[in-house]
Amino acid sequence: MVSAGIEAINIFGGTAYLDVMQLVKHRSLDTTRFENLLMKEKAVALPYEDPVTFGVNAAKPIVDSLTEVEKNRIELLITCTESGIDFGKSLSTYIHHYLGLSRNCRLFEIKQACYSGTAGYQMALNFILSQASPGAKALVIASDISRFLAAEGGDALSEDWSYSEPSAGAGAVAVLVGENPLVLQADVGANGYYGYEVMDTCRPVPDSEAGDADLSLMSYLDCCEQTYLEYKRRVPEADYRSTFHYLAFHTPFGGMVKGAHRTMMRKIAKAKNDDIEADFNERVKPGMIYCQRVGNIMGATLLLSLASTIDNVRVDSPKRIGCFSYGSGCCSEFFSGVVMPQGLEHQRRFGLQRGLDERYRLSLDEYEAIFKGNRTVRFGTRNLKLDHEWIPGITNAFGGRLYLNEISEFHRKYVWI
Repeated sequence: MVSAGIEAINIFGGTAYLDVMQLVKHRSLDTTRFENLLMKEKAVALPYEDPVTFGVNAAKPIVDSLTEVEKNRIELLITCTESGIDFGKSLSTYIHHYLGLSRNCRLFEIKQACYSGTAGYQMALNFILSQASPGAKALVIASDISRFLAAEGGDALSEDWSYSEPSAGAGAVAVLVGENPLVLQADVGANGYYGYEVMDTCRPVPDSEAGDADLSLMSYLDCCEQTYLEYKRRVPEADYRSTFHYLAFHTPFGGMVKGAHRTMMRKIAKAKNDDIEADFNERVKPGMIYCQRVGNIMGATLLLSLASTIDNVRVDSPKRIGCFSYGSGCCSEFFSGVVMPQGLEHQRRFGLQRGLDERYRLSLDEYEAIFKGNRTVRFGTRNLKLDHEWIPGITNAFGGRLYLNEISEFHRKYVWI
């Protein structure tokens, strides 16, 4: 059987971010409760950033690293999002154009809440494994922007949902899948998936979210356990504690992951509290580092955790990573792969941490102006011209990034700056 998996992975955590503790104090939330969320920063989409620009800016360094021959072997482009900008036209069409990919390429989009990135990855993986087109590559781009909007002229949000704002992020992760999996070689057939109908969180209108925070937590914990048990049914020798050197989780916020891992260690591994804390710090925490700085980016979050794990651990020999993906509604999956020492070196050229360090830090006034003013580009906007100098000089400070320039009769037009 041909090897398959991730050849490269890159993240884009936005141009700007907000210190979330500042936001918590500004909203007069309980700081003690917030500290349990284990969040530090949240990426914030500027008015001229959208899921297309995030996706292109995540994928471009990968595409630019390829030879022309390799680039033309990208025969499948899947975008994964719950932040679509049109009910029919896929983000993939815009992204395909601005990345300059071959026209001999399948383009489409997947929507399944926060599970979409995993769905795209698994579909791409199976395309490579099928050998329908030997030597082909697939590009999977998960791109999401939280639709949290501050209520206009009303009371504060409910207590539960007010804590969603600090953890709601914006960003994208791009994954190149092929036959030379330097970064992560898939454990083919080692998958446990589990799903059922539940109304935990949803996006019933294009520009905001709704749901039941407690039900969402319970569904997440249930799926974490059940997906692993199904994985173990297919891989009987698997052991939650010893099989996986590291674990990457879908991370709505860090506290949720810590609670899920604690539950798994108690129920599955029969571990004691001191052992659980040490295990969390060693195997799980590396995957939370970037998530704590970007926030929940829905379909891209599990891939963000995976990228964070690979970028923040020592890989001096092949290491297996177990991955738990969850999407509200719900569908979930536990799968695994092996990261290679040479893959870690391969990844360093993308400078993932540097990209997060160099972002612009928003003031609270600037942040509020985005969400309470008329600067948010809402779904269905027909005509609009964007002002790239709303924060003077910010776009020119980076260079080589794509931004939304205008919308003309619903057609979005972008510009490289």
